[in-house]
Amino acid sequence: MSERVSLQEALIYVMVMVSASDSSMTDKELHSIGELIKTLPVFASFDQERIVAVAQDCGERLQAENGMADTFAVIAASVPPSYRDTAYALGVEIAVADVSVAQEELRVLQLLRDALGLDKLT
Repeated sequence: MSERVSLQEALIYVMVMVSASDSSMTDKELHSIGELIKTLPVFASFDQERIVAVAQDCGERLQAENGMADTFAVIAASVPPSYRDTAYALGVEIAVADVSVAQEELRVLQLLRDALGLDKLT
């Protein structure tokens, strides 16, 4: 069985992965991540003081050997089926934060969709 993190941490991993996929995390993307964490009910019990630590943990995971695949595995193990559409929607929300979506972001969204077992229509 894969390693697990909390649902909120996994959702933050999704947003960080999409934001960092094009090698830059823009101010608009970071602002969107912060606003989503502040306003969405799924993050109501999340300690917002931990946002930076969770994002850094995600970055460290991505830097490791097989980092992207292993991080997708952690996300898939940590996000229950009832929240998989939400996870994907958060990724899309971050991808469109800059108005234009980079090819790398589209690829990460495709890999996320596959890792979560979502159909293409999602």
